[in-house]
Amino acid sequence: MPEIIPTLFGYQMTEKIYDGPRTLIYRATRGIDNQPVVIKFLRNEYPNFEELVQFRNQYTIAKNLELEGIVHPYALENYHNGFALVMEEIGADSLSHYMTDNPLTLTEFFNVALAIVKVLEGLYQNRVIHKDIKPQNILIHPQTKQVKLIDFSIASLLPRETQEIQSPNTLEGTLAYLSPEQTGRMNRGIDYRTDFYSLGVTFYELLTGQVPFQSDDAMELVHCHIAKNPTPPMQINAAIPQMVNDLIIKLMAKTAEGRYQSTFGIRYDLENCQQQWEAQESITPFELGQRDISDR
Repeated sequence: MPEIIPTLFGYQMTEKIYDGPRTLIYRATRGIDNQPVVIKFLRNEYPNFEELVQFRNQYTIAKNLELEGIVHPYALENYHNGFALVMEEIGADSLSHYMTDNPLTLTEFFNVALAIVKVLEGLYQNRVIHKDIKPQNILIHPQTKQVKLIDFSIASLLPRETQEIQSPNTLEGTLAYLSPEQTGRMNRGIDYRTDFYSLGVTFYELLTGQVPFQSDDAMELVHCHIAKNPTPPMQINAAIPQMVNDLIIKLMAKTAEGRYQSTFGIRYDLENCQQQWEAQESITPFELGQRDISDR
């Protein structure tokens, strides 16, 4: 049976680049000016209210952010019973896909990690929490190595919000990267530090090729995030220096208070590691978080 390609007035689809459980993403050309664009569609022909709200959310939040490090939306078009999100095309690949053929060296890791932290810094200055940081939502340009963040479906504009207890299968975010407080089982609010936990999981995966907790059982994954300590990444990849290992573990602290409290603190320690590594291919131990002050 031939594949049905979506048709959207004013655009010509050229290539499908993502086929996920909830969304389809195509490269396309905008008819009015032949501008290359990327268009995201909801897979569900009859999307529910929550899906529509999330889909609209990624447009309304991102369109008001004047940040270099995000993919900018051009338009939210009506499409059948839902919407189509038209975005800029930057010729990049998701970090998760890029890594499969191009494992990051430590030097490349520092560059990518610092670029992500810089984007988060911009988000928090605009009071935006992303809540779904993971390699699939980070784009990297194969030539320039420019890094951009995508998918603001569940992002919040609030400095703090309370997470209600929900079934693990309906939780907002991606279970493998979810902070303990985002599971709704910690009886505490969510703030920007939830992103730091997911950032730690992302760094872990970038350097080890695997996420810290792996299970097909949603409840077990939730339990791991809340109660189980991850295997130190340097035990999986012996090339990871102790200080980088410790930085990742600090990001993944079970309580928000145990993590870094600011993007400045993360960036300062990452830059210290990077400078030492570039100078001597080793990192002399130092106390993490010395320049860490709350972003709030």
